[in-house]
Amino acid sequence: MMIHILVVEDDAKLNRVVCTYLNDSGFQAKGCLSAGEAYEEMYNHLYELIISDIMMPGIDGFEFARSVRQVNKTVPILFMSARDDLPSKQKGFQLGIDDYMVKPIELDELLLRVRALLRRANIEMERKIAVGNLELDADGMSAAIDGEEISLTTREFYIIYKLLSYPNKTFSRAQLMDEFWGVDSDTSLRAVDVYVTKLRDKLSACDGFKIVTVRGLGYKAVLV
Repeated sequence: MMIHILVVEDDAKLNRVVCTYLNDSGFQAKGCLSAGEAYEEMYNHLYELIISDIMMPGIDGFEFARSVRQVNKTVPILFMSARDDLPSKQKGFQLGIDDYMVKPIELDELLLRVRALLRRANIEMERKIAVGNLELDADGMSAAIDGEEISLTTREFYIIYKLLSYPNKTFSRAQLMDEFWGVDSDTSLRAVDVYVTKLRDKLSACDGFKIVTVRGLGYKAVLV
């Protein structure tokens, strides 16, 4: 599983440089040149981190951050801006951003900050999650309960790994379908329900969480 990062920056050259650097560093970065493109991208795909400029065509980064926070309270947001004044930084943090970098950006420093934000969000680069007696290893694509390996299909593994990466966050069936079946899939959304039922059965011995149905929306992992 790759960590997906959305870069919202209207300077096409800087956007391309940042995305290339992040991709070369082991992430999967997607660039958008406007907030409108970013909203469309976030509607169709799940992202683990957002990097946004403050100055964007049509809408400023503050309003963009506010909108993101209204629908997703957990995804880390990093501002990068030419504004170096304290009021701009204060406004950003009050809206719920997680970090702030002043342009010109040092790419090596950006990478350090990205990794730190992902650690704080419990999205580790080593791709391991431990919840109660369950351990997931994304590099080895393995799952174990009390040290005993259990058999999960690739898609089952990806779904539970995503849910446990964001405890208490609800993922719609459409979001899970788009990410793990593909946006062009003609499979019914009910396929997600089938996979969740299988996961509940296979992970019934887990003592650290429950997969909860959010009526009319989708699913979330709730820690217990």
